[in-house]
Amino acid sequence: MSTLSRRALVAGASAAGLALALPHAARAEEVAYAAFRIVRARPGEPGQPEITLPEGYAFVAGEKYNVASRAEYYTFVKGPKNSGGVEVSVRWPGVLVKAVVHMDTRLGVRRDPSDPYRFTFTLPVDRASNDANQPTLQIWSHPDISAGMYYKIDHNDPDRVAGPWRDVPWPANEARSQIHQLVAAHTILVASGLKAAAAAKGHRWFVAGFETNNTLHADNPPHWHISYNSGKDFNSPTHNTHFWLDSDARNFYNGMDVTGLGRLKHYVGDPARIHDFIGDAHDGRGGLVATMTIRQDGGLDIAPPDGPVYAIAAGRDGTLIEEVTVLRDGEPWLRVATDDHYPIGVTTVRVLGLQDRSESYAKVLRYDPLTGVLV
Repeated sequence: MSTLSRRALVAGASAAGLALALPHAARAEEVAYAAFRIVRARPGEPGQPEITLPEGYAFVAGEKYNVASRAEYYTFVKGPKNSGGVEVSVRWPGVLVKAVVHMDTRLGVRRDPSDPYRFTFTLPVDRASNDANQPTLQIWSHPDISAGMYYKIDHNDPDRVAGPWRDVPWPANEARSQIHQLVAAHTILVASGLKAAAAAKGHRWFVAGFETNNTLHADNPPHWHISYNSGKDFNSPTHNTHFWLDSDARNFYNGMDVTGLGRLKHYVGDPARIHDFIGDAHDGRGGLVATMTIRQDGGLDIAPPDGPVYAIAAGRDGTLIEEVTVLRDGEPWLRVATDDHYPIGVTTVRVLGLQDRSESYAKVLRYDPLTGVLV
């Protein structure tokens, strides 16, 4: 590559400016996008490495596409589509690098034997948009992707905060509680038959928490979801709940986005009704699927149309921080507590049967701490 092009790329020159210097044939090629995360061996003062891209490729301009945190640096590039990958060269003086991540994969890193701070790797450039690279940015695990269910756990690390999360106190209580509540919600959806009912219609539940590192999805303030897609994904008609958590990890507001209706606002005691968009009942929203109501204790009632009512309720200390109690028909049924050891990629789940001890179990979810992929 030319000296001018190399200098421009290292400086993060705009794609528009770079295009002026490219041959007409290159400009005519299909443009694709890629993102990668450079993970530091040890967290430290946020900084930016020196990155050199091959001729014809440029950094995507903008603060949300070039992001530094204590634990890593990530950036986006665009250029001619190349699924086989292009060579990227990095030098980060004084900073040792553990790995480079693209999508849910650790890329092979080729280190320079004469310089401990220099390395290269091969980056596939084949995504249709910047947004399609979101899995690169956040560490997600998927305990249940099956008929009727898309369930993911978001692993959040205070050393990886980005976007709006850099300017607010770290949401330690909310980050911990969301996993108790996700486990409880998944358990309820399975036990109540709501998952099976969705699967029978070709629909699905989406159960997920919040992210603290994804500048393409500034997921602030802390909240989580039990959403319903009347089809296989979010391109289908959807009831998309957003359960906001306060600093004591209590649910206090549900902004439910409903296809065709916009955001419906629900607070403590307000029933949020989810429909299947099949038929003309309920002003075209179809049959009733479930009703979700925020409780006085900050928990959540989940009521199938034909009962019994389930609930995610406060634990023994009256909060949802250390644990949650799952109620069935108003009676304590299960106690759920989780711990996410994100530095080593281990989430522990402890469930105690309060009516039948044979329903008790402990589970360890092991995942790659840099990608979230379950192992």
